[in-house]
Amino acid sequence: MKLFRGLLGKSGGTPVAAPVNGRLVSIREVNDPTFGEEVLGKGVAILPLDNRICSPIDGTVTTVFPTGHAVAITGSDGMEVLIHVGLDTVKLKGQHFSIHAEAGQQVSRGDLLIEADMDAIGAEGYDIITPVVICNSDDYSEFRIEPAGDVAQGDVVMTLKK
Repeated sequence: MKLFRGLLGKSGGTPVAAPVNGRLVSIREVNDPTFGEEVLGKGVAILPLDNRICSPIDGTVTTVFPTGHAVAITGSDGMEVLIHVGLDTVKLKGQHFSIHAEAGQQVSRGDLLIEADMDAIGAEGYDIITPVVICNSDDYSEFRIEPAGDVAQGDVVMTLKK
């Protein structure tokens, strides 16, 4: 069924894929007002079951935070996607993160961006919920979010139309 959703997403707007295997939840479940109240934009969140964070779209890496806790990608249509691994994880100062991408790099959906040791991050007391935010979501007239549930990296979790 997810295969068909992915195919429909391609014809009915711009699809955004899950960057990591896990459980898709509402962005409102993120215990941080910047994300949960959609201050940075609309999106989803994923409770990761894997350590590999991959590109959810085709585009250009615009920012990789030196700490490895977040990455931003701009799609060819101008979509601005922010992936933020965990909450307050910037405080780890890069510990438990390995960066595999750099600003200016062209990426395809599914390319590895960051590896994060989710078990170690959680053991340090950090929430590993991973928001995926469309920072310019106001540029889109339609914003379709898939229902909560288990997702595999690459499954379509949002579809946007201008």
